[in-house]
Amino acid sequence: MFGRLLWNLLRASRARLAVALLALISGAAVTSALINLDLDMERKLTQEFRTLGANLVVSSPGAAAGEEGNTGSPDLLEESVLTKIEAARTPAVVAVAPYLYLVAQGGNGQPVVVAGTWLDQTQKIEPWWKLEGQWISSRADLGRCIVGRSAARQLGVTPGSPVELRYLDRTVKLTVAGIADAGGTEDNQIFVNLPVAQQLAGRAGRAGLVQLSVAGSSKEIQTFADHLGAMLPSLQVKPIRQIAEAEGRLLDRIRFLIFAMVVLILVLTALCVLATMAALAMERHKDVGMMKALGGSIDRIVALFLSEVSVLGAAGGLIGYLIGIGLSRWIGERVFGAAITPRLEVLPITMALMIGIALAGALPLRLLGRVRPAIILRGE
Repeated sequence: MFGRLLWNLLRASRARLAVALLALISGAAVTSALINLDLDMERKLTQEFRTLGANLVVSSPGAAAGEEGNTGSPDLLEESVLTKIEAARTPAVVAVAPYLYLVAQGGNGQPVVVAGTWLDQTQKIEPWWKLEGQWISSRADLGRCIVGRSAARQLGVTPGSPVELRYLDRTVKLTVAGIADAGGTEDNQIFVNLPVAQQLAGRAGRAGLVQLSVAGSSKEIQTFADHLGAMLPSLQVKPIRQIAEAEGRLLDRIRFLIFAMVVLILVLTALCVLATMAALAMERHKDVGMMKALGGSIDRIVALFLSEVSVLGAAGGLIGYLIGIGLSRWIGERVFGAAITPRLEVLPITMALMIGIALAGALPLRLLGRVRPAIILRGE
């Protein structure tokens, strides 16, 4: 009997209940999309920040991290350091690139900065570089180089051109594989595989510093830095604060914005449901009076109406969750260039929120318990 009464109530007031259901679906769709975004945002945001380059630097105590080193400095890193860093590598480490810098002379006698590195790893650390020509993807390719845009203009070279580099009494002859447009100081440099720079500088097995790109939050990056620092106690292992801290601040701000938007959406949804239920309560006061006159208990009548709005909340939460999956995918593709992965745990959260909002908005229906049967039977 209770189920039949509930079904008849839903059918009899389907026009007004459709308005409340639409509000619940809309609120659930936006809420579930934002919750999905929040749960997957850290991973997507971390991927975006990885395109900004290295976020961890290993150097000797006397060297300035990220600065072009003097090859005559005693602060060069031994080859064993690279072996230890590779041994400590975890799935979170996107790339590891040692660097050895020196100022050589080009074929026209003009000075140019030469950066020796692992070019296959540099491509992962600096994925935004625009390249004319070919990238060098093998560490064994010792006969070619990548020339920055400004350095190529200075030396007058193009992809396929020969270039000669001299340092003291040593000379190497290379072929330009590609011209890189990085938009920074890299445009003034020539990039070669590390053994070429070591041969030119006369520093076999040495590097000036090591750059790492590590995925994860700023805390996770710091944890990895502490672990690596414990393995290399004589060296400096420092996160690049500008990137790590900017990532943490941006993540906190986006999460606060998502929380504020979810609260606002829930409040607006509750107000819409409240207005709909207030109008519905005005229509039902006669039905309630008749039920009470026929012996219906107030607890059973209120339970009937609360069950009605709970069904609405559950239906709105379920439908809104399905719509929210598509909405979150659209947001992910527009913002991060990749779809947000839907989370199944968002479904019960969304349904619970919508049921709670529906019950909160059903306050006018609870007031129907005060209706007096005698007044309704007299037609007042």
